[in-house]
Amino acid sequence: MRQERTVQASIFDLFAEHEIGRELKAMSEWLNEHGDLLGLVARDLRRHGLRQTGREGLPAEAVLRCALLKQHRQLSYQELAFHLEDSASFRAFARLPWG
Repeated sequence: MRQERTVQASIFDLFAEHEIGRELKAMSEWLNEHGDLLGLVARDLRRHGLRQTGREGLPAEAVLRCALLKQHRQLSYQELAFHLEDSASFRAFARLPWG
């Protein structure tokens, strides 16, 4: 079953002191204050009538945050994948599970 939230934030979730890092940190704090959005995203991600078998998907929180990064920064999926791998600030914002 897909989780809504990342259970515990990593101690390595640090944002750069650059303008973009500060912007991502502010957006992350706003999202933390509006947790009701996660329920809406989780509901949209659940497919009714499917068995709860197979690989677990990304938490709804990570899906929402990745979608916001993609749209806000006007990135392609390839560019988003690069930035998530390359940037500690992007990874901190997206709250992707380790591994």
